[in-house]
Amino acid sequence: MSLDWRTPLSEEKSHTFLHLTRQLEASYAMFSINLDEAFGMRRAGRLSTAHQLLHVAPDLCARLTHPLLNLLRAMLGHAKHFGTAPNLAPLDPENFHSVRGQRAALLNDLFSRVLPGRRARFLHKINVLGGLVGHLSESFGRASEHLAEEQFIRPDREWDRLDAVHYDLNTCLREAAVLLKCFLHALPASQLPAFLEGLLHSSSPSSLFAARPHYLAHRRMAFLKGQ
Repeated sequence: MSLDWRTPLSEEKSHTFLHLTRQLEASYAMFSINLDEAFGMRRAGRLSTAHQLLHVAPDLCARLTHPLLNLLRAMLGHAKHFGTAPNLAPLDPENFHSVRGQRAALLNDLFSRVLPGRRARFLHKINVLGGLVGHLSESFGRASEHLAEEQFIRPDREWDRLDAVHYDLNTCLREAAVLLKCFLHALPASQLPAFLEGLLHSSSPSSLFAARPHYLAHRRMAFLKGQ
């Protein structure tokens, strides 16, 4: 997997990779800056301003999680139909802060040891990532709603939840970018148009993931060590 990450893509595939990841990076940047400002206002004791910033955070998160889920769905659907089998490594629990994220990574690591073939391991990892992004989105939405209630009795716990979700969404984004590059390496050039067509249709309401996001909003992301 590390070799695929370092190996350059063809010109057409490289254009696809950069186009998709730059869109996600732009959405992440808006979401992350807003959330960082909210945390900064909280540390400065300006809770009213922090809550105002959090009011738009779920929508900004949705602008990240929605296209991220679409990308994962498109890769999943294409791999199921065409049998694409990229190189990959399992998720690492140390790259996640939330209990849910660590458990998901442990499960993926376990199944990667017993599932036969790269394709099965690829499908499982994407399913785990998709379900986790959906869960993180819901968790962010709930925490934001609780903090909007200024009399909420446990605000520190909800702020900690926002921070953990932000970190884990970062990890999910970076994992998805690595998966995308490995997927494009394994994808025959003749199938690239079919994949892009599938990506256009992956935003339909039906989800290929077991866990469907309730809010389709909310989360953030961070670079993985060694990548």
